[in-house]
Amino acid sequence: MGYWIGAALAVVVIGAAGWLMIRSWRRRSERDAALSAYPVPTSLGAAAIDCEVLYVATTPEGRPLERLALPGLAFRGSGRVEVAPEGVVLRIAGELPGFLPADRIAGAARATWAIDRGVEPEGLVAITWIANETEPAPTPTRVDSYLRARYPGDAAGIIAAVTDIAAAPEPRPADTHESEASE
Repeated sequence: MGYWIGAALAVVVIGAAGWLMIRSWRRRSERDAALSAYPVPTSLGAAAIDCEVLYVATTPEGRPLERLALPGLAFRGSGRVEVAPEGVVLRIAGELPGFLPADRIAGAARATWAIDRGVEPEGLVAITWIANETEPAPTPTRVDSYLRARYPGDAAGIIAAVTDIAAAPEPRPADTHESEASE
């Protein structure tokens, strides 16, 4: 009798945990439904770099612990990154390719951690870009996509190539007003 009670309790706990995970992912997907990467253009120039990476996550800019569920960029996986003059193509295994146009890229830098991935200091590449929005917001939504280069030296090459094509303006600092007492 005690065996069946324990088994039933385990099934209930596992079922509840599964239901909560599914509900959480659906809510996250609904929250992020207005955001996406851009469609890949039909023709691109010669790639400055084309290398294998582990795609880690895309998060709101400056918040590396809050995953975004963007189509094509929702799940971690192995893939390829191509940096062409027109922008960056992210090809993640099992996902639709995503494109980051050069005029929407703010830059690339090294990072140490994001979501569920911690690596040696500066072992990740973070590409900051402006997301495609179906319902434009008053201020564009800037996001960070984290990649881990598969081979030594590729991370520096990715950062250099992305920096060369980056064209998105930096966000404007908040207007500051000096008090009349300082005049």
